[in-house]
Amino acid sequence: MPELPEVETFVRRLRPAVGSTIKSVDVLDEKLRLDGGALVGARIASISRRGKNVLFDLPEVGQLVIHLRMSGRLRLDRDEAEISYTRLVLGLDSGRSIFFVNPRRLGTAVLCRDGFAANLGPDPLEDSFTPDAFAESVSQSRAPIKTFLMDQRRIAGVGNIYAAESLWRAGIAPGRPANSLTRDEARALHESLVDVLDEAIDQLGTTLGSRVSDYRPSADESGGFQNRLLVYGREGEDCARCGTPIERAVHQGRSTYHCPNCQQ
Repeated sequence: MPELPEVETFVRRLRPAVGSTIKSVDVLDEKLRLDGGALVGARIASISRRGKNVLFDLPEVGQLVIHLRMSGRLRLDRDEAEISYTRLVLGLDSGRSIFFVNPRRLGTAVLCRDGFAANLGPDPLEDSFTPDAFAESVSQSRAPIKTFLMDQRRIAGVGNIYAAESLWRAGIAPGRPANSLTRDEARALHESLVDVLDEAIDQLGTTLGSRVSDYRPSADESGGFQNRLLVYGREGEDCARCGTPIERAVHQGRSTYHCPNCQQ
């Protein structure tokens, strides 16, 4: 699933469309249940990200909110393999188009007339996401810390890959109750999380496969952060810090990778 760095990559690639007017809308998947006609004539004032959501600010009609789910991506250009998986096309007055490619058909596109109002926590790249604010929030939860990190009501945008990597860097076991972390541990985890996300954005995200449903920043390139993963997907490999074999467990139906020795 695209997480914060992957969604941020798509948003940055879409920036040339800001200022354009939507001239046509082709809804190619009835599952989207989107009234395309309501978007025609709307000007794209901005394209931004809130957690894992992409927000198109359309002052005349509201906000178009697209969630990519497991396999979605947004493109100004697509390749031949993506044509049959394209579910929505926004034709622009510039002559270009925005393509919502959604192989597994799990992504959503919703027009929010009164603006996006989801119950999301702070974005970890916003100024309001301070070490002290994070430590205070952690202290109030008994959930396992990895579950806490992935709870979109607590923090918007973090998923399985970057939660695992952040916990490994901070030396914290994923199953520990959030409120068992000391303030110093919480601050260390805050720093690790922000660093991991920044690095992943710089690397254009994480590409873990070559199928049409796997994440790619554009049709002909891969992300690079998979080459920097130190714990995620490395079951049985030696920990880069202490040499102990990485273990895999399942928490709430999701694979969790950790070092049993140096993550305490």
